[in-house]
Amino acid sequence: MALLSIENLRTHLAVGKKETIKAVDDVSLSIEKGETYCLVGESGSGKSICALSVIQLLPAGISSHPSGKIKFNWRKDNGSEALVDMLTLEDEKLRQIRGSRIAMIFQEPMTSLNPVLSIGEQIVEALQLHHPNMSDDEAKQQAIDAMNQVQIKNAEGRFDEFPHRMSGGQRQRVMIAMALACKPDLLIADEPTTALDVTVQAEILRLMRELQKDTGMSILFITHDFGVVAQMAHRVGVMQRGKIVEQGAMRDVLTSPQHPYTKKLLAAVPENLKKPQHFSGKQKHQTAAGKDDVLFDIKDLKVWFPTKTGLFRRVTDYVKAVDDVDLKIHRGKIMALVGESGCGKTTLGRAIIQLEKPTAGSVKLDGQELVGLSPKELRPLRSRMQIAFQDPQSSINPRLQIVTTLTEPMAVHGIGENKEDRIERAAKILEEVQLDRDFLWRYPHEFSGGQRQRIGLARALVVNPEFIVCDEITSALDVSVQAEILQLLLEIRERQDLTLLFITHNIAVVEYLSDETVVMKAGKIVEQGATADVCGNPQQAYTQKLLAAVPRLTL
Repeated sequence: MALLSIENLRTHLAVGKKETIKAVDDVSLSIEKGETYCLVGESGSGKSICALSVIQLLPAGISSHPSGKIKFNWRKDNGSEALVDMLTLEDEKLRQIRGSRIAMIFQEPMTSLNPVLSIGEQIVEALQLHHPNMSDDEAKQQAIDAMNQVQIKNAEGRFDEFPHRMSGGQRQRVMIAMALACKPDLLIADEPTTALDVTVQAEILRLMRELQKDTGMSILFITHDFGVVAQMAHRVGVMQRGKIVEQGAMRDVLTSPQHPYTKKLLAAVPENLKKPQHFSGKQKHQTAAGKDDVLFDIKDLKVWFPTKTGLFRRVTDYVKAVDDVDLKIHRGKIMALVGESGCGKTTLGRAIIQLEKPTAGSVKLDGQELVGLSPKELRPLRSRMQIAFQDPQSSINPRLQIVTTLTEPMAVHGIGENKEDRIERAAKILEEVQLDRDFLWRYPHEFSGGQRQRIGLARALVVNPEFIVCDEITSALDVSVQAEILQLLLEIRERQDLTLLFITHNIAVVEYLSDETVVMKAGKIVEQGATADVCGNPQQAYTQKLLAAVPRLTL
């Protein structure tokens, strides 16, 4: 008998008084004991809603289930089993199952963990909620055991640590520890590795496989990363617009997809995209007459942040975010900057365009020194160097229409003869990033993540820059949207003769997109060169470790 069996499930969400969204539409699937079932599909396909329906965490006021059954083979404390329908269970029995027999790891641990409680207190709370007779000492010991199980170093010493003092990978481990503390039969993991570095992601996936082997639990794993699917799944279900359009054994679905949507998703994986011509290294950028091939010449660049302690807040040390970096960025090239979180990638990108003031060193744009220039002196140069931020949701003003977001930079830099001319230019830029010109009159919240990322690119492009820093702009996007953004960047680069610094931790994207690759660790550059050389024959142990951790779509 299957551990979980979903039969013809429909989940409807009310929007306003009249409109209803069919978030899950006639879905059927089953998960066997000890099996990992991966649910894949683009954002909005209904993956998370399906999982939240299983554990019954959707808001009661706006959600309903017109039809279907969610049968769960419940294991009671005495060891006996009972088959129940999660949709018809009374609240008391639902609370007994939720968190204890079925646990869930959410996508963003920082928003899921309580910031005012220590991580130890939160795990203890979960344990004592389901085991009211458990003493404080016993609950603490089990919490520490759970932290050790997920390989949190010095678990006893970190019991009283607060979430904000831990890295993203450590917080994700805490979420797994909390989910596993009550030894569930089914673990629902909703995009648990999306925003993690490849090395941390590899550790989390290995950990989940080991825990599954030790405990025999089943996993419902939600993701849009097919490399992760190839590593984790026994069976795969592909969702589109609330329906499962294809499901079967992992090897069958990934090697012989039957549905057009599955084929489209797999074709959009960077490993399967047709390599652009420039990647072969045969094309050479033709510089304008009299101009050097080097656009940015960076020497001995340092960005140090002071650490202040004591009553008088004296500087006692420095965080060396960027430390003695030498770099040349060539015209018309795409340079990838890779490394783990905290290695200084974003700080270096911001320091090059002077959004972060360097502590020391030199940054020259076409031979002109930028370090030490005043804001007034920098303003005429700002139009030549722009940045597209990682999260367009937080970097685009939610109160302004897109037309204002795009025309304001033009007005500041004196681009366009008048307001009407600037609006027309903004409309053309939107069309260049493959958006409708009517979108000018909308607000940011009316767009999807991929559309907002295109608007972020449009904002960088409206001032006709020579150089753009792209800071993790594809990290949270679906594979199909990511493929569109990457191909769009290549088209714009060719059309406008742009130079790009592409900051990322996705090695597959690096191999597809970039001409040169720079690897950073702890503020320093440890390896750099042509992408084919760095990714194909890495010389440094750290680069080899990064590449070995990448989940590949190979079977």
